[in-house]
Order: sequence, then structure tokens, then C-alpha cells
Amino acid sequence: MISQPLLERIIREAGDIALTYFRDLKHLNVDKKSPRDFVTAADVAVEKFLQTKLSENYPQYGFWGEESGQSENQTNRWIVDPIDGTHSFSRGQYYWSISVALEIDGEIVFGAVYAPALDDYYCATKDEGAWRNGKPISVSDLDELGDAMIGTGFACLRSYLEQNNLERFCRIAQLTTGQRRLGSAAVDICLVADGQLDAFWEQELNLYDVAAGALIAKEAGATVTDFQGNAGIFPKQILVTNGKIFNQLLPLM
Repeated sequence: MISQPLLERIIREAGDIALTYFRDLKHLNVDKKSPRDFVTAADVAVEKFLQTKLSENYPQYGFWGEESGQSENQTNRWIVDPIDGTHSFSRGQYYWSISVALEIDGEIVFGAVYAPALDDYYCATKDEGAWRNGKPISVSDLDELGDAMIGTGFACLRSYLEQNNLERFCRIAQLTTGQRRLGSAAVDICLVADGQLDAFWEQELNLYDVAAGALIAKEAGATVTDFQGNAGIFPKQILVTNGKIFNQLLPLM
């Protein structure tokens, strides 16, 4: 179906393109799609490269990119966020990533998340496990919420929504040991997969933010649900845990 070595090569090449912009931020063109939503020349260049290369090598699949939108074929498609964490990228911070997922008949069957500034490449194929830089990964063994390190984000604030994440964060933060807000949902979800975080949740995201990371997390043993505990990938309400603190965290959602 697909070649993992070929895809890794393409995605790492996309990362090299992003890094050329990242190393010269003084000259980076930054625009706003909305008052709190940024897009840069790097986003556009990376997405154009990925669309070209993926279409050349896999013409049978459609394409959905954050910046360019959807192609005609959306039954089987690549789902791409060229730079997840654009604001962090534009400020010279390291937690941003390229997210690429393949969806076949409504099911995510391949996912890759590459953080070029960290040189961490996460990937998974359905039913074949999850990997970071060629080594298998799995979720943490921590089973007490009070000892947990959790991650979240605030896309809801970017959208000026009244139903936001602030009250939920304050409630959960007081019951956990460590809290992180790194700025890239794709990276955050992979950190749960890799055992570096014990849980992550966020609301008001898009499928291209979470599709690849969610598959990687599930293949690493994570639970992926909405805030009611329904299994699946729900970008508007996504809760990713190591499974062991799921029942303690879910009621706080």
C-alpha cells in the first residue's frame, strides 16, 4: 500500500524546508487567517511540497491540507498539517511539527509526526505498533492521577469561544503533579504515546491536528476518546491517556 521509508524521506525533506525558514525568522512572512490564527510562508511551502510529492508517488489518494483545503477525492486521502504549532514556530520555539496521516474509507491507517527542530520522527501503521526514530514506543505505566504529568492546549481561546478550556484546566491542574502547554497538539499526543506525558486533552481542534498523532498514540497503547469516553478520533473534544489514569481523569472532563 505505502512505503514507510519513502514517506519518512519525503516528510524529513519537508522538515528541511521548514528549517530553512526557521533559521531565518527575521525575514519570515507571517500573516493572520484570523486575529489569533497565524500562517507563514513556511506553512505554505511545506504543504505545497508534501502535496506534490504525495500526489506523485500515490496518485490514487486525495489530499486535505490545512492551507490549501481539500482535493476532489476525499474517500481515501492524505490529511496534512504542514506546521502544527505555527505561532511557536514563528517565535523560534522548538515544539512544532509536520503531521501527515493517511485515511482509507474513514479509518486512519498511517500517521507520522515529525518535529524537525527536535529531530524526532514518530510514526505508526495500523496494527503494527508505534515508533520514534526507529525504536518502538509505549505509554507510561503511571496509574495515579496525582502523580501525573498532563498536557493541554487552548485552541478554544483562539476562537473566542465562551465554552473554553480554562475552568477544566484549573480543575485538573490542581489534582496533578505536572502541567505542560507546548503549543503543538500533534507533538503533545506523541509525547503521551512515548510515555513523556500521561495524558493530553484539548477542544476545538481540526482533524489534521490530531489524525496522525491519535493513531500513533493508539498503537502505543493509549486510549483516545472524546470527553464522554467514546472511543475514536474527535478533534472537537479529544482526550488521550495512558489508559491507566483514564477512569480518574474522565470525570473531570
